[in-house]
Amino acid sequence: MARAASGGARDPAAPAPPRPAPPRPAPPARLGARLLAGLRAAGCEPRAGATRGRDGSMSRGPAGAWVALGPLLWTCGLALEGGMLYPRESPSRERKDLDGLWSFRADFSDGRRQGFEQQWYRAPLRESGPTLDMPVPSSFNDVGQDRQLRSFVGWVWYEREATLPRRWSQDPGTRVVLRIGSAHYYAIVWVNGVHVAEHEGGHLPFEADISKLVQSGPLSSCRITLAINNTLTPHTLPPGTIVYKTDASKYPKGYFVQNTYFDFFNYAGLHRPVLLYTTPTTYIDDITVTTGVDQDTGLVDYQIFVQGSEHFQLEVYLLDEEGKVVAQGTGSQGRLQVPNVHLWWPYLMHEHPAYLYSLEVRLTAQMAAGPVSDFYTLPVGIRTVAVTERQFLINGKPFYFHGVNKHEDADIRGKGFDWPLLVKDFNLLRWLGANAFRTSHYPYAEEVMQLCDRYGIVVIDESPGVGIMLVQSYSNVSLQHHLEVMGELVRRDKNHPSVVMWSVANEPTSFLKPAAYYFKTLIAHTKALDPSRPVTFVTNSNYEADLGAPYVDVICVNSYYSWYHDYGHMEVIQLQLATEFENWYRTYQKPIIQSEYGAETIAGFHQDPPLMFSEEYQKGLLEQYHLVLDQKRKEYVVGELIWNFADFMTDQSPQRAVGNRKGIFTRQRQPKAAAFLLRERYWKLANETGHHRSAAKSQCLENSPFAL
Repeated sequence: MARAASGGARDPAAPAPPRPAPPRPAPPARLGARLLAGLRAAGCEPRAGATRGRDGSMSRGPAGAWVALGPLLWTCGLALEGGMLYPRESPSRERKDLDGLWSFRADFSDGRRQGFEQQWYRAPLRESGPTLDMPVPSSFNDVGQDRQLRSFVGWVWYEREATLPRRWSQDPGTRVVLRIGSAHYYAIVWVNGVHVAEHEGGHLPFEADISKLVQSGPLSSCRITLAINNTLTPHTLPPGTIVYKTDASKYPKGYFVQNTYFDFFNYAGLHRPVLLYTTPTTYIDDITVTTGVDQDTGLVDYQIFVQGSEHFQLEVYLLDEEGKVVAQGTGSQGRLQVPNVHLWWPYLMHEHPAYLYSLEVRLTAQMAAGPVSDFYTLPVGIRTVAVTERQFLINGKPFYFHGVNKHEDADIRGKGFDWPLLVKDFNLLRWLGANAFRTSHYPYAEEVMQLCDRYGIVVIDESPGVGIMLVQSYSNVSLQHHLEVMGELVRRDKNHPSVVMWSVANEPTSFLKPAAYYFKTLIAHTKALDPSRPVTFVTNSNYEADLGAPYVDVICVNSYYSWYHDYGHMEVIQLQLATEFENWYRTYQKPIIQSEYGAETIAGFHQDPPLMFSEEYQKGLLEQYHLVLDQKRKEYVVGELIWNFADFMTDQSPQRAVGNRKGIFTRQRQPKAAAFLLRERYWKLANETGHHRSAAKSQCLENSPFAL
């Protein structure tokens, strides 16, 4: 949730709640209250899941209250917030990356409020005390040698001086925008001591137009200051609680800890790129693309939003990979028809996967100072997604998810974005024969999604709704924030062909009574924001008790048979897993994905007969799961995602030996024995489920550098 400031210095300490909670006012009620009022007025009566036709296919034609509710949801979601196009350079746009070393300080004062009381944002950070060099992007936790900083909870401060090109600071026809890719969790931003923006949520980008500040005087540079608070409360996403230890015989005065309800380390800081970019003052603000297919003709429906003027012309061109114009149009919305279309196919589902067209949008406007032009190019993959009672269809063909769950996690950098690491991960995915992953348990960097588009890796795009355990986390305050987060997520990722399904949460306590209204509302909102994709959440509740499952399109189930219970008894896995699948399908008649399964394994530990934590046990457990999956994928199971791609860091506990070790790769991306087992399985599945049975297909796989 972003809030831009109109200018003027602001002291956010005034409305602060006590102790280390973020010193910020209550979030504005306009979006959530209006949305909730509309849902109540409509009775939220229509089923939040899609209706189904006689053939079992998913229908997107709502009726009744849906008709009245849809426009309200759309208006409250994307339209209020504006666009969030990825900053791309063009003849009319420039960008300046601010990655590198920033000045950094953690506020270790008792109340974590010294920075606001002394107004550190008003002057260079070095003038108010010592600073550290902090690389951006990265988490601040593992970079230094300070034990207190690694587990710090509260406000940290970042600062960077940026030198601007002269034309940026002197041309009133240039709009200068500051963009933060991710600041975990709550961020306040100042430029030259002036408050410009706030944002709640640690995994999505936000922006501030700083043109007036950088064009108001002779300065050729600007000082960017961020205060970031990683405190989690029952109403944040993910939720958490602050627990004060009051026993004076055991703890010092004011001692507190951050409790979380998820199994990964709460890394914090500036995790993704920070940059400045420019547009003209009349500019392309947002583009929404949906695609379809009519026999051999591709259909590209587009809607373009312009800011800065109501008098403009738009030209739209669709180019193929050779740069040839294959369709064109004019105006802010329309449909392009692409004869002999090249569809976007997942990796290993077609001999030419991941075909991307380029949508070039050209804006011209006549302003008082003269003509203005803006250009933006959006990659477009033409494909369809549908769900039946037993299948998940991409381009009308059954698709079987064989992939992984991941984390943005690595040594030293924490959750910081890193290109070499990202490319290594994608090379491992393709070596593995994986065609999909879930962004467990939060939205990943935009650059990750772009590579998925390019390589044909299918994505279940998940919100940071992990650890929703407490009754307080189902309140209207929490729901309002969750609705806003889904709006931001859909706004950012709606045009990625690799994204085939939204996941609104992971392992919530969906058996609690408030969960029914919560997930009914949340899924209805997400469907209204994007009617073109199915919606799910990932459950570990009992099929009879789960109150959110009636509203999803695909059942995603996590299970850890012979790991978290029946320890060591792999002989019971087949019976328990088959029974679970049968119960879920009998109850809901929806396709099922085994969204998590696995076992903790410490690389180099060997025991035969297999014992827990050995590589042999991980392999044996997976093999037992695969026997059942091979039976049920012939019926209604449409996917399997291993937990996890790689080992990752967690909070310290007696159950975690320096993190979670369920990866099939180590945290350093070296394979365990299970990686080779999965590789053999995934390539076998790719050959079995491929839908182009030609000799070219076989030759393609045989000659592939990723083939067995």
